Amino acid sequence: MFRLDNTSQNYDWGSAADIPRFIGTQPDGTPLAEIWMGTHPLGPSAVLLGAASEGAGSEGAVPLSDVAGDLPFLFKILAADRPLSLQVHPSSAMARAGFDLEEAAGVPLESAGRTYKDPHHKPEMAYALTTFDSLVGFRPTAEILRVLHGIESPLTQSLAEDLRANPGFDGIVRLVERLLTEDVPDSDIREVVSRCHDLVEQGIDIKRAYLTATEIADHFPTDIGVVISLTLNRLTLQPGEAAFLGTGIIHAHLRGMCLEIMASSDNVLRAGLTSKPLNPEGLVKCLDKGMSRLARVTPEPFGFSTDVFSPDVEEFALAVSQCSRAEPGGTLLPPAPRRIVVCTGGEVELVNASGQRLTLTRGQSVYAGPDDGDLHAVGMGEVAQAYTPTSDTVVGELIDLIPAFRERHLRRGRSDRGPSGRRRHP
Repeated sequence: MFRLDNTSQNYDWGSAADIPRFIGTQPDGTPLAEIWMGTHPLGPSAVLLGAASEGAGSEGAVPLSDVAGDLPFLFKILAADRPLSLQVHPSSAMARAGFDLEEAAGVPLESAGRTYKDPHHKPEMAYALTTFDSLVGFRPTAEILRVLHGIESPLTQSLAEDLRANPGFDGIVRLVERLLTEDVPDSDIREVVSRCHDLVEQGIDIKRAYLTATEIADHFPTDIGVVISLTLNRLTLQPGEAAFLGTGIIHAHLRGMCLEIMASSDNVLRAGLTSKPLNPEGLVKCLDKGMSRLARVTPEPFGFSTDVFSPDVEEFALAVSQCSRAEPGGTLLPPAPRRIVVCTGGEVELVNASGQRLTLTRGQSVYAGPDDGDLHAVGMGEVAQAYTPTSDTVVGELIDLIPAFRERHLRRGRSDRGPSGRRRHP
């Protein structure tokens, strides 16, 4: 096992306090949006060597890729104080085509005008550490029409007429395309926001559409994304809940703190709510016709202390383990040849198959490779493991859980009986 030294991203939407508080450092007033754990070239982790890996001194570091190769997933700690950009991530086919086109055109990877930073798709999953709010996917046509009609502004009435004439996904996309390509006056956007404020003050809202528009307008008062937000579902995750966002799904995280795991990519097409370059035409082309395809991910148990969140993708899964002293031998983490483990609460000691021990406090992370074998987490706390699921992992979950349950049941039965074999009664 190796301790990780991870890359920080200071995007302007980040929180100045949340991640520093989480990892136990002093805030310096700079927004800290993300910590990247992985091998992506735009923010690679390093492994600490020798005494540094044991938590004492420093004997240098090497890139994680030197030890692990290229990991298929990117693991993040994310903290947002205000909305992120309105965005879509491309499919594998679109990412490859876009990357090859920009490579052939000689657009530098670090260029602000570069859209495709790598040739990979970017499905992702968010696991809430605090209450976490996002906009995800389009509302149904009928719901959008109710939202637009309720505002009673010339702009929203015109949009509603267009959508009524062409309902369904294609009509919604045309509506969004119109908003992104037309030069909508700032005064029209301000009027929509003002009407939303009035409706909220009167206690009138439709699934938080008007409230969301006013909250976004506090940061982007004349951004067309404020109007587009009226067409999108608002999703709130509570701590411990997770949601999967497939490629081609329009979304914007609003606020909160989460663990985010995704295919190892940084391909983003933006259309608003940001100071970064926009690519509205590319965003529209990437939209998925499956409407929102929003999925809250229901966890599966691994043993008695671990929830496994495994969406329908090859690159990643997330296992969250609650560790306690009730398991003196430690909590067995789901097996995986390559994994990153981060402590999300308390203090936990990781023990590998050869007996190596590393203590983690909140925010600290390690990489474990094939030679580490089974990992056990000992102590009082919580750890989250990012890994690539295998068929062996799933079979192991099914096989291991049944004997464990049977043994616990038998032990309980024996403890409830006296010397005669009869069950004791309180």
